[in-house]
Amino acid sequence: MVSNPPPPLRGVPTQAVPTAFHVMTKPIGPICNLDCRYCFYLEKEELYRSGNPRTHSWQMPDDVLESYIRQYIEAQDVPEISFAWQGGEPTLLGARFFRKVVALQQRYANGKRITNALQTNGTLLDDEWGAFLAENDFLVGLSIDGPRELHDTYRVDKQGRPTFDHVVRGLGFLKKHGVAFNTLTVVNRANSQHPLAVYRFLKEIGSGFIQFIPLVERAPLAPLATENGLIQLSLAAPPDPGAKQARSPVTDWSVRSEDYGRFLVEIFDDWVRQDVGRVFVQLFDVALGNWIGAGASLCVFAPKCGSALAIEHNGDVYSCDHYVYPQYRLGNIAQGSLLDMVRSPEQVKFGSDKSDTLPAYCRECEVRFACNGECPKHRFLRTPDGEPGLNYLCAAYKRFFNHVDPYLRTMAQLLHSQRAPADIMGMIARKEAQERQARVAQAWKTAGRNDACPCGSGRKYKKCCLGKVPGA
Repeated sequence: MVSNPPPPLRGVPTQAVPTAFHVMTKPIGPICNLDCRYCFYLEKEELYRSGNPRTHSWQMPDDVLESYIRQYIEAQDVPEISFAWQGGEPTLLGARFFRKVVALQQRYANGKRITNALQTNGTLLDDEWGAFLAENDFLVGLSIDGPRELHDTYRVDKQGRPTFDHVVRGLGFLKKHGVAFNTLTVVNRANSQHPLAVYRFLKEIGSGFIQFIPLVERAPLAPLATENGLIQLSLAAPPDPGAKQARSPVTDWSVRSEDYGRFLVEIFDDWVRQDVGRVFVQLFDVALGNWIGAGASLCVFAPKCGSALAIEHNGDVYSCDHYVYPQYRLGNIAQGSLLDMVRSPEQVKFGSDKSDTLPAYCRECEVRFACNGECPKHRFLRTPDGEPGLNYLCAAYKRFFNHVDPYLRTMAQLLHSQRAPADIMGMIARKEAQERQARVAQAWKTAGRNDACPCGSGRKYKKCCLGKVPGA
């Protein structure tokens, strides 16, 4: 168990100061060619089905696109600007749309370096896409949930057909053209039962950068109020930290907390013995950042949030990708400044609520420095003493962070000594070899005549090695 938070390394700031903000761009809104059974974004179509007729095409209009790109670059006083394009499925817009994106970025770059990341299900990728993505240095995030039988459990097309083969085909085009890619795996009720099968599969297909996203969704208890009246969504909105929470059931495809904890622990144990420095698992890297005192580089584990927003296809800006609901709409870039929305009192409060509403149970937790209550979207349970705001995944993170503590402390000390964290693999191998030798020696020393022979033959000691071992 973590007794105290590890001390920060000298020369490393205890809390990273944000110098930029991030926007998840939805240039085609929730429109997708797949119908993944667990997708939380497909239903956002209901929020825009009526209203402004400009949204009927579901493609971000040229004037909105240009205004967004210009404002996003101008608002950030940093040398590198990172754009993230998601959906829905952004490749439905075709490479032509993104050529327009690149041209606008070049027009407004003003000496800053521009990078692009594209999250895709991969099913529409082809040679044209591969050539474009490679030529323009796009980083591609490929959504894939593991081997065929696990991936196809929930990730199906509009006709309910499996998609695994189409995704692997798309991956082939990325490899053919040398496109940099990582993988995003949604950890759900099904694949959470097979952690090593998922992890080893991702390595087999060449993923050196792996993201695991826990799936936690709840069924709604009441219709959602919008400008266009009441609508019935299939999933519940995130909990309101300022209101009493009604009990809403978790969907049957959501990962169980105990399963997610075991999933992370089993993969970590495999990774820390074989793959440190060779395979990069986002959650493990983020955790190490907390253990060396550098602060969390991922919003869900930071003390506060609010610097990762979302923009819809029509220019509407929301507090977060998971908070695309009317009450979290900050405005529209056609009528207001993107930077003003980021700095607005509403968004500042949204970010501060994460720490301000943290239950006492969490404030006193030994792994708070690593978890910080995780994402507010998941904080809909009650603590053992009845206080609201406990994260659904609390048990998972307590198990995981306590389990990795000795390893991450060692890796932090390796960094402190100007050594590579990967050196831990040799340290573990030597220690476990010594422990095995000690166990074997003890087994030979204490074996009885009728015990199983310590040599592993399966025969009794007296019928096997008794009298053949020096000193026996």
